[in-house]
Amino acid sequence: MNFAASLDFKPKLVSTLKNYSFDKFKNDLVAGIVVGIVALPLAIAFGIASGVSPTVGLITAIIGGFIVSAAGGCTVQIGGPTGAFIVIVYNIIANFGLEGLAVATLMAGLILVALGIFRLGTVIKFIPYPIVVGFTAGIALTIFSTQINDFFGLGLKNVPSEFIPKWGMYLSNFGNVDWITLGVGLAALAIIIVTPKISRRLPGALIAIILVTLVVSLVPGLHVETIGDRFGSLSTDIPEPHGFELSMATINRLLPSAFTIAILGAIESLLSATVADGVTGTRTNSNTELIGQGMANIIVPFFGGIPVTGAIARTMTNITNGGRTPVAGLVHAIVLFMIFLFLMPLINLIPMACLAAVLIVVSYNMSGWRTIRAIFHNPKSDISVLVLTFLLTVIFDLTIAIEMGLLLAVILFLRRVMENTEIKVYSEQLDIAEGSETTHHEMLNVNPGVEVYEIDGPFFFGVATKFDELMRTTIGEKPKVRIIRMRKVPFIDSTGIHNLEVLIKSSHDENIQVVLSGVRENVRAALVNAGVNTLLGDDHICDHITKAVEMANRLAPASATAAAAATV
Repeated sequence: MNFAASLDFKPKLVSTLKNYSFDKFKNDLVAGIVVGIVALPLAIAFGIASGVSPTVGLITAIIGGFIVSAAGGCTVQIGGPTGAFIVIVYNIIANFGLEGLAVATLMAGLILVALGIFRLGTVIKFIPYPIVVGFTAGIALTIFSTQINDFFGLGLKNVPSEFIPKWGMYLSNFGNVDWITLGVGLAALAIIIVTPKISRRLPGALIAIILVTLVVSLVPGLHVETIGDRFGSLSTDIPEPHGFELSMATINRLLPSAFTIAILGAIESLLSATVADGVTGTRTNSNTELIGQGMANIIVPFFGGIPVTGAIARTMTNITNGGRTPVAGLVHAIVLFMIFLFLMPLINLIPMACLAAVLIVVSYNMSGWRTIRAIFHNPKSDISVLVLTFLLTVIFDLTIAIEMGLLLAVILFLRRVMENTEIKVYSEQLDIAEGSETTHHEMLNVNPGVEVYEIDGPFFFGVATKFDELMRTTIGEKPKVRIIRMRKVPFIDSTGIHNLEVLIKSSHDENIQVVLSGVRENVRAALVNAGVNTLLGDDHICDHITKAVEMANRLAPASATAAAAATV
């Protein structure tokens, strides 16, 4: 097998640079500068909310954003830290420390690369929408909950990470609200909400941070907690790469968290890319995008960064400001790097209440309450899946929600496939055109003692069990020959093959012959590899129903037919 040929890794940067022009560069330059400015407050806020310093948030946006644009499969994707990771990152740091987060992020990157190598990019997109909405809304509520302390100036220390105990502490301490801090937060919130009404191109979060920081810094006697108060003077030194200890014990403990980061990152980045494709008319290479995201998450931990994924808001900002190639994403990372080198002392002055207002708006935009309201008009199964995923995310944690969500996705898929898979039984006469688009109908006479079972759908473990139950519960005289018509079976799995083998053996024990009809080439190859042809006989695997019926009529005892005629 040629591995290089099978690897679906074609970065969009390479293909777009072949026909690149100065006009495209001007558009990408403007878009990159705007996105870099928009990304600044978000990177700082997401870093702080995740339990790390603002510097870590910026480093993640710089390195991760650069790699996503350089190696990804989407022309306009902007990568960096996002709100979706706040909950999982905060919990990992609380339980395993910063080194545990680095190991989990590295492992998540390897998982993402593996998903891309094995061409699973398109599969990720088929996770049911209610599940995605459920845990996105759950994340939004959790992010909102983490900002109450800073927004109201409660001054609480060691706030529980669990949702219910956290709100219990909040409610018992609401008498300690700092009204100046609350006023600063409300002012920032108002600016963020009003700015888009003036112009959608204006970065509301950045304007709020600049204006509120200026007022707090210049008005005498107006003091609220700032980034500098909490984190001290932020370093402008470029972090050097560093390693961390890996052991099987650490890997085993962090594997569930790494899996959660990888799946969440894959879903969010591909969702962002899909939205971008719909606006720009381009087509994302999902497998390349996953590999690019994986590479970013492999490299970022060595510089102390947090998980990276595609960011929908920043990607859409890139598009609306004219960005059309990955060069805009590279420019955005360079702009952030320049800010990191020269403007970090000013970041110390930003009030924590202002960042809390930024994240409250982020959580509101993530909540998707309009989508939730629309889903509540859907079937009850969709509603129950959404509610369950939401509650698991909020009350327990995102790891459990992702795992249960994926399990629910599989169960829903199997249920729908089984509901749409039919098994029909025929005897005496069979119309070979039934169930097809042809208008030419031909009736085949089936001898007494011959029964035809048609499977309409994939013969996997769920359907195999359904077919086995049908065979066991069939009432009446046992046939002499069983024809299993498989023209509409696109694939068969190991359980289907096993059940078929059991059926053939039990039928032979009862002196019942089995003939397979309409077997497709890929299904026949699977049966041959499993040795079913040896058990059954090559001549008993037919490519058309007419051949199968002819054989079955020969195998059914003619004396039985004659005896029946003589009796009449």
